[in-house]
Amino acid sequence: MNLYTTTSSIIITCHKRIAPYLEKEVMELGFAIEETFITGVKLKGTINDCIKLNLNLRCASQVLYSLKQFTANDANDIYNNLKDYNWESILPEPGYFSVTSNVNNPTINNSMFANLRVKDAVVDRLRDKRGTRPSTGAELTGTVIHLFWKNEEAEIFIDTSGDSLARHGYRKIPGLAPMLEGLAAATIFAANWDKHSPFINPMCGSGTLAIEAALIATNRRPGLFRTNYAFMHLQGYDETIYQREDALLEEQIIDVPNLKIIATDYNPKAIENAKKNAIAAGVHKLIEFAVCDFALTNVPPYEKGVMMINPEYGERLGDITALQETYSRIGDFMKQKCGGYLVMYLPAIWILPKK
Repeated sequence: MNLYTTTSSIIITCHKRIAPYLEKEVMELGFAIEETFITGVKLKGTINDCIKLNLNLRCASQVLYSLKQFTANDANDIYNNLKDYNWESILPEPGYFSVTSNVNNPTINNSMFANLRVKDAVVDRLRDKRGTRPSTGAELTGTVIHLFWKNEEAEIFIDTSGDSLARHGYRKIPGLAPMLEGLAAATIFAANWDKHSPFINPMCGSGTLAIEAALIATNRRPGLFRTNYAFMHLQGYDETIYQREDALLEEQIIDVPNLKIIATDYNPKAIENAKKNAIAAGVHKLIEFAVCDFALTNVPPYEKGVMMINPEYGERLGDITALQETYSRIGDFMKQKCGGYLVMYLPAIWILPKK
């Protein structure tokens, strides 16, 4: 079986509640969705399709390519079903692979045991066929095999991503309690921002929201900041396919004249770090950074502007009582300076508005 041209089920996972935005991204790339569920979407495609998906998606976590579905009552069934699989056509020699899993089976109280049985099956098969034992480990730097096992239903995947796609790769200095880049992108999608009107981000911290806004507006994709994916470590990998998709990422960047993105924070160190992250993302010239109290943020008058503010809260940062005054001031700021703006306030529990 040629993974790169054989069509199979593809599951793209994401964090809870952002699947509608992932679904839209996938459809905009030209793929047909078979099913959308709370933590992802399902479609059909090849490993070559997975390459395109990995490089372009902002809201995704993993892109999983299905190899086999089977029934498994216990961990021995996992081993027996996978021992005879043609792993020599999947893993290059000498090979390094990792195993991840999502397990919910009454016979398993530690998912690491299920992972071990997958690893044993692959290692034993390759040792029988090649006479050598592949290396294994927890680092997702080579081939990644993923087991989904719920009750008696099991499915084995190639995780074509490796490290989570929700970390976009440009943020070198995360700061305190940072928002995951994939979640930040979904939040911006939820606002239906037109990518031209002002985007204002007081209390910007490490700058993730402002940077993601600049990336989205100029069509800079996460693949620009990453050079290693699990699909690169499969038997028969053709680098020219990746190079073609990678080149398209540069070609599709657009210029947005007069784009105004403003990010402020009272902490000079936070702004310094946010600037460094913006430089790493290649969008530092598109964002106006300022050190100031949130209430002094420059808010240009505009009918369709978007403001996003992710303030401190007691469980995350700061004392609850001391923050009461701050929260009151935030309300005053919104009423006095943000007329006409869509304001998204991201409090302690991160919740997207319903579509």
